[in-house]
Amino acid sequence: MIERKRIEMGSNVTVKGRRRFFEIILVLALCPTCTNGRGAVSDTLADSLSSVGGTLPHFLQEPEDAYIVKNNPIKLRCRATPALQIFFKCNGEWVHQNQHTSQEYMDQNTGLKIREVTINVTRQQVEDFHGPEDYWCLCVAWSHLGTSKSRKATVRIAYLRKNFEQDPQGKEVPIKGMIVLHCRPPEGVPMAEVEWLKNEESVSFLGDDNIDTRADHNLIINEARLSDSANYTCLASNIVAKRRSATATVVVFVNGGWSLWTEWSSCSVNCGRGVQKRSRTCTNPAPLNGGAFCEGMSVQKITCNALCPVDGVWEEWSEWTMCSAQCERQRWRECNAPPPRHRGKMCEGEGQGMENCTGGLCTQTDGKLMHDVKPQSMENSIDVALYSGLAAGVIAVVVLIVAITLYRKSQSEYGVDVIDSSALAGGFQSFNFKTTRQGNPLLLNSSMQPDITVGQTYSGPICFQDSIDKELFDPLPDKVKVQSSFMVSLGVADRAEYHVKTHLETLPANLHPNYSTVEGKKTTLIAPNGLHTPGKTRLKTSAVFGHLGGRLVIPNAGVSLLVPHGAIADDTSWEMYMLINQGESSAQSEERCEILLGPEITYGPPGLNLSYPVAMTIAHCAEVSAENWNIKLKRQTKDNKWEEIMSVDDDSTSCYCLMDSHSCHLLLDQPGCYALVGEPVTDAAIKRLRIAVFGSMEASSMDYNLRVYCVDDTPHAFQGVVTAETSRGGQLLEEPKTLFFKGNCLSLQVSIQDIPQFLWSIKPFTTCQEFSFTQVWYSNQQPVHCAFSLQRHSASTTQLSCKISVRQVKGHEQLLQVYSSVGESEKETVPFFMQADCTVTSQTGAKAFKIPLSIRQRICTTFDTANAKGKDWQLLAQKLHIQRNLPYFTKQTSPSAVILSLWEARHQDSGDLDSLASALEEIGKIHCKSLPQSPDEKETDFTF
Repeated sequence: MIERKRIEMGSNVTVKGRRRFFEIILVLALCPTCTNGRGAVSDTLADSLSSVGGTLPHFLQEPEDAYIVKNNPIKLRCRATPALQIFFKCNGEWVHQNQHTSQEYMDQNTGLKIREVTINVTRQQVEDFHGPEDYWCLCVAWSHLGTSKSRKATVRIAYLRKNFEQDPQGKEVPIKGMIVLHCRPPEGVPMAEVEWLKNEESVSFLGDDNIDTRADHNLIINEARLSDSANYTCLASNIVAKRRSATATVVVFVNGGWSLWTEWSSCSVNCGRGVQKRSRTCTNPAPLNGGAFCEGMSVQKITCNALCPVDGVWEEWSEWTMCSAQCERQRWRECNAPPPRHRGKMCEGEGQGMENCTGGLCTQTDGKLMHDVKPQSMENSIDVALYSGLAAGVIAVVVLIVAITLYRKSQSEYGVDVIDSSALAGGFQSFNFKTTRQGNPLLLNSSMQPDITVGQTYSGPICFQDSIDKELFDPLPDKVKVQSSFMVSLGVADRAEYHVKTHLETLPANLHPNYSTVEGKKTTLIAPNGLHTPGKTRLKTSAVFGHLGGRLVIPNAGVSLLVPHGAIADDTSWEMYMLINQGESSAQSEERCEILLGPEITYGPPGLNLSYPVAMTIAHCAEVSAENWNIKLKRQTKDNKWEEIMSVDDDSTSCYCLMDSHSCHLLLDQPGCYALVGEPVTDAAIKRLRIAVFGSMEASSMDYNLRVYCVDDTPHAFQGVVTAETSRGGQLLEEPKTLFFKGNCLSLQVSIQDIPQFLWSIKPFTTCQEFSFTQVWYSNQQPVHCAFSLQRHSASTTQLSCKISVRQVKGHEQLLQVYSSVGESEKETVPFFMQADCTVTSQTGAKAFKIPLSIRQRICTTFDTANAKGKDWQLLAQKLHIQRNLPYFTKQTSPSAVILSLWEARHQDSGDLDSLASALEEIGKIHCKSLPQSPDEKETDFTF
């Protein structure tokens, strides 16, 4: 009975255990209240499940890291087997059951049931989470045996910023150099991947082993090739967007290299001193993609002495032989007095003579024969002696004449330097020969010079001296001289000397302590750097001035000095001078990009005491613009340093500066040395150049030389060119033109075009020549020069037509059309300038002024004191277009007198008083209308 009860109790326990298991399963499946208040499965339930028999869950798929793109939610997925249930736990908290999506299916291979659960994570959930780490989730799976946890999966918001942290930079590298382009992509999640594009094509698709893109997003080209010149772009991308960097342009350049020298050519002459040359080209390799052109010269020339041909001369005849049985006799002579040498001609005529020795009497007897032969032989001997003496005399005279001719020729020839002629362009030029040109006075007539009288261009007199001294040139030493390829300056190939006939002197020592006394006539050499002197040559003019004042003018220089009436005290006189300093100037500063805009001018003497400032006029070469130029006036101190005393755009009470288009007018109180310098503010600053072409026949009647000059557009600078060309017999072939040269660091090119090739030839590699920017910009009033040597094919060619192009790279260009007759080389050269007052350098008293003294005094009396009508010197200045730096006139004793001195300086050439009269008349009309005039008041009128 007891045993039976135990069996029933055991069976009840088993039934209760089974019932308990099914109740738990039923609760998990159907009852949502089995979870705690947060929607998670209770720990008690999990513990109870762990006590149930079975196997631990195994994850077939764990949640993976995910990125939220824009506002699109992501799905996290878990799969496990065997699993009774799977729940997600995010950031340490259970995800509510209704946020789970669950499904169960049978694995066909294993027969096991697989449970899969997914949840959605939104952008808002991730943004609302503020934890120490990224948003994360994991899976918890239950089985009969217990639980298993998956890996943590992070969820982040994806983005990619717009700006690169480092854009690649363009580069210019030589061929075979290394190229490294750096790229740091924008910040992003996930981190952006970098791809390089070459001309919009992916580098990775090119399969180029020379390009490496693996090192920290950088692009490395180990050895640059010409094909590597391209536009490179760094492309960054992730799951959100793509970003493009700035394009980097890579240029692989090739510097030019010289080829080997050719062999020396044969001597250019057959007799005497000539030239040998050799050449090379910049083709080994040729410069590419902006590579540097070869430095040095492309053509070398050296002097050579060709042995002159010596023609053979007959010796004296030998004695006649005895009369032979055939009644003939013979004699001989040799071509050895001298023998022919060095391609000389053989003697003309026969070397053996034969004649009948009996006079045709060979038929007579021997005795008679001998009797007749004796007198005939004596007569022949006398004739031979007579003719031999005459021949010897003739030969002696010929030899003497030849010797004198050769001696003179050797003394007159010049030595030959090595001339460097770099070629930027070569080859044949198109021919366009014009036999006439309408409206041009030259018209193929070299004796007619263009009218370049500067009255229309320059503000000062530009006439030149009537005569120029000429001297013979000494032969240059027989040695090679190497010069810069593009440094072809005034007088490179030849040396010349010229004298400035008047006013070319230095100051006497008693007038200035810094100057030494030399001869009044100074010889100046034309050297490769222009007009160069051992010291500073000074063009000077001087005169004695008193109370009436006067004017000093340096001819042909655009420079003058006006001493106003009353500036020097009464009963006092001063010997005043004005001079131009030539040579290297220290007023300009290349470090500050300053250039000299006109000549340095000194006036004195020191200690000069004046009541009114003098008016100095200096021609300049700048296109005046306050936006592009900072123009300054400098003065030399006692220790020969330069100080800036004013900027022309600023007000100053120490001096006054008025800039016209071609001249600068200064009002100065103190004597000294002054210079006008300009500092370019922008690349658009323009310096005017005067372009001129001259021509002359060379020593050989077949050669013609064209010389092109580029000089600062001032009369003084151009005067040196004309003086030098006059001394060497040059002729002006075209009216000079103005070229606007910008301060943009680009060079100047000179080329010759349209040469008639069937009439003329030009030396190879000389059709185009180039000056560097610094040579032209910092020329310091000195000319730069290049020459084109032409040779006509026939002496009958008497006309030359061609074009000379002078242009700045990417800038202004001028064409000089040459029409010249070269067959009349002996014609007298027409003077370049025809001006009557060439020698007038000073004027004193009333004749030096345009305004009569009486009218000048009445104007000053009227305008120096303000009156009720408001007529004062300020209104006078306004009507005469003097509207700036008026405080300078305020400190003057007579502002009107100083204003009129400035007007005199500006109108010294025109001599037109109409503008002044019109201004005064306008002032009178204005005040007549604005203010009623009383009967007792008379209006002041001015009659010219």
